[in-house]
Amino acid sequence: GNHVLSPGESVGKGLTPEASKDLGLPEGIAVAASLIDAHAGGLGVIGADVKGHNLPCENQPITSRVAMICGTSSCHMGVSETPIFVPGVWGPYFSAMVPGLWLNEGGQSATGKLIDHVVRGHVAFPELQSKAAASAHSIYTYLNSHLDLIKKSLPVGFLTVDLHVWPDFHGNRSPLTDLTLKGMVVGLTLSRGLDELALIYLATIQAIALGTRHILETMQAAGHHINTLFLCGGLSKNPLFVQMHADITGKPVVLSKEVESVLVGAAILGACASGDFASIQVCS
Repeated sequence: GNHVLSPGESVGKGLTPEASKDLGLPEGIAVAASLIDAHAGGLGVIGADVKGHNLPCENQPITSRVAMICGTSSCHMGVSETPIFVPGVWGPYFSAMVPGLWLNEGGQSATGKLIDHVVRGHVAFPELQSKAAASAHSIYTYLNSHLDLIKKSLPVGFLTVDLHVWPDFHGNRSPLTDLTLKGMVVGLTLSRGLDELALIYLATIQAIALGTRHILETMQAAGHHINTLFLCGGLSKNPLFVQMHADITGKPVVLSKEVESVLVGAAILGACASGDFASIQVCS
């Protein structure tokens, strides 16, 4: 219980006979020291090759990047060469994601879950469900299209000028670290239709993006130098979610061609444990 391995190091003598039989895999195949799922996603996306895209992180160390794993909840991970203590943000943890670097991890307790809760709890949800099914689209693709229809000549973000969401329905993890906080919606009317549902959906996404901005600003005030966001996870497949994060943080957002970044991170660990690559940095 006191022998510590870095991520990607080979564990023991590989897969045991019992495990190989249960899993249907070759006995002795390399087993890597693993990562938490979100950390594996961060590893799978933060080292992406961005040459030729004129991004501010090009030719800069990965300490200029934040990996954001956004699904049911969200994690914001930045690395540094020296330990940085950020109020309300977990860490710094040495070699917790990238060997040799310190990790800070911010987070939001409910993001995808919050959007789902707000949309499905609205009185117009059955109408949305019916129209989305009739158009052979997901409910979120349909909502994004509906926002484009009602925005007219204004940018879509201006639709919520009088509607605001405080997104801490499940408390605040970072940077306020207050589990007692509750959610709030300001600017409600008596409207009960699809337009109103689309607007509160947009306001919720904007609130989440503003929470990300709060986390990034807190990290930067403590000493991080962040200029680019790298997104992965289910919410990164929603163009509106991605666009609002770019607009509200003022930073470019990078999406990986391989959408399952957690699996990429796991593959990197395995490729190091097998000896095919000398280090995570080389493999990434």
